[in-house]
Amino acid sequence: MIHFGGEPDTGVSVLLLHGLMGRARTWWPVAQWLKPYGCVHGLDARGHGRAPKTGPWTTEQFASDVAEVLAELGPSVLIGHSMGGLHAWATAAEYPELVRAVVSEDFAPDQRGRTVETWRGHFESWPVPFESLAHVRAFFGTAGDYFTECVEEREDGYHLIADLEALYEIAAEWGRRDYWSTVEAIRCPLLLVEGEHTAMPAGQQAEVAARVPGARHLVVPGSAHLPHAEAPRVYRGAVEAFLAGL
Repeated sequence: MIHFGGEPDTGVSVLLLHGLMGRARTWWPVAQWLKPYGCVHGLDARGHGRAPKTGPWTTEQFASDVAEVLAELGPSVLIGHSMGGLHAWATAAEYPELVRAVVSEDFAPDQRGRTVETWRGHFESWPVPFESLAHVRAFFGTAGDYFTECVEEREDGYHLIADLEALYEIAAEWGRRDYWSTVEAIRCPLLLVEGEHTAMPAGQQAEVAARVPGARHLVVPGSAHLPHAEAPRVYRGAVEAFLAGL
């Protein structure tokens, strides 16, 4: 777990959960403006960053890992991007006493039928090893700063930190099952942030908001899968308004 700092006098803890292939440090820009709201932490999910690269790679295991951290921090606000949003949902559903509120960013609960080959083809099309961090930034464009946190330098250039085989197993689970029952078990305040050009199945994030009492749903114009990096002002405004209302 990474401690980004923050205001301990608020009595609030915020735990940031990254997406597939990411790690806690991708949240650094967001963590800076979250600090006035409480103590801000980030968690490397297993198979990512510096976390153990051992399974099982199930949503339940990831939620258990989050709950273990929350048992130390106390009831916290969970803010998750993509896979991290799913893990936040699952933790809130299974361990409601540990979760004060959830912000999920661009994840849909029913992706059954999608195969891991989509992910495999996407990742393996990248020019790895990248020649430099500038190469990483140039390749990923507006998300370049985000992806520079997802690579590490080796003798021949920059490689992904996450274990690709683990990523394929994690994503494969999403193609086999849905998470509607997980969503329907959430009872804490929930904000869903969706990119206008999301690759997630259409309408599902709005449906999540409809199924969770009091949940809010925002579509961020112009953004795709990374609203917090692609439209940071809009994302920040939505999250700050949500946190202020807790």
